[in-house]
Amino acid sequence: MTNAIKILLPAAVSFISGIFLTPILTHYFYKYKMWKSTSRNENVVKGDFEKIHDGVAEVSTPRVGGTVVWMSALFTIFIFLILNISYNSAWTEKMYFISRGQTILPLFTLILASIIGLGDDLIQIFGTGMWRRDPMVLRFIKLSIILVLGVLISWWFYSKLGISSIYIPSYGFVELGFLFIPAFILVMLAVWSGSVIDGVDGLAGGVLASIFAAYTFISFFNGQIDLAAFCAVITGGILVFLWFNIPPARFYMGETGMMGLTVTISVLAFLTDTVLLLPIIAFPLFITSLSVLIQMFSRKFRNGKKVFLFAPLHHHFEAMGWSKYKVVMRYWVVSIITSILGVILYIVS
Repeated sequence: MTNAIKILLPAAVSFISGIFLTPILTHYFYKYKMWKSTSRNENVVKGDFEKIHDGVAEVSTPRVGGTVVWMSALFTIFIFLILNISYNSAWTEKMYFISRGQTILPLFTLILASIIGLGDDLIQIFGTGMWRRDPMVLRFIKLSIILVLGVLISWWFYSKLGISSIYIPSYGFVELGFLFIPAFILVMLAVWSGSVIDGVDGLAGGVLASIFAAYTFISFFNGQIDLAAFCAVITGGILVFLWFNIPPARFYMGETGMMGLTVTISVLAFLTDTVLLLPIIAFPLFITSLSVLIQMFSRKFRNGKKVFLFAPLHHHFEAMGWSKYKVVMRYWVVSIITSILGVILYIVS
């Protein structure tokens, strides 16, 4: 019972505190016009993409909404820290869920990756010249920074936590040794590449909420109660974001949200030995990333022929005539089902 309260109470605090914090953050988002200075419609060939993409909203809606998620989480952690310091009782100590073995690494990852993503957002908001159009050089810089972050995180796993293997369901652990570091980086890049799912109001929020809820259950069943509470807190923060992101969105997730959350998902997968289940648990992210790769290779090796009307995949469904609401709701349903399936497979393995 105590463990359940330790998980559920911080999640509720995260949601409630986020609901009160968001209007303050939103005020500053709009005051400083924190939206993209140019629409993607200006960077693509004129035509059908404009029919499914609201370029006006893109240059009038703040894109740093991901700060709502991690600030709700940090505020919740601060509340429980103050309670623990002020009262120093067995109950407050039990409720405090930040621990070196379970949550320090994902918390560090969330903060650092979110700050990196925020920097990318700010460049596209306040940048001038070529920087305002998300140039290729900026993408390479961002990828390089992500690679460095991946090296740091995987090194911490390898040298500090002593983790150098991956778990194969129904088989056991496979020792990778030093190869654990590049393996982690590849998984992290694969999950992060799915951040392009942040393209329709409410889509990314619902999918990410399902994924972090799944990791709340997985951590709980694995006896990692602190980690389960941490995942629940992030889930609460994402639900706050979703409350304000349902159409018409008051803000978009942006890289400050997508980068922080997707990189954190990679860390959770390795902490809970669910790396090979990740394509199921985070299926919408993987299928979104895969659709982009398929489209890119098809155009390159099939004389410009496309597999999808548009990529990522959610834009393909929009081009087919699906309304944005239909796309979002069906993605939510799929995400919930695959998350549940991932939890079940974890339990039976």
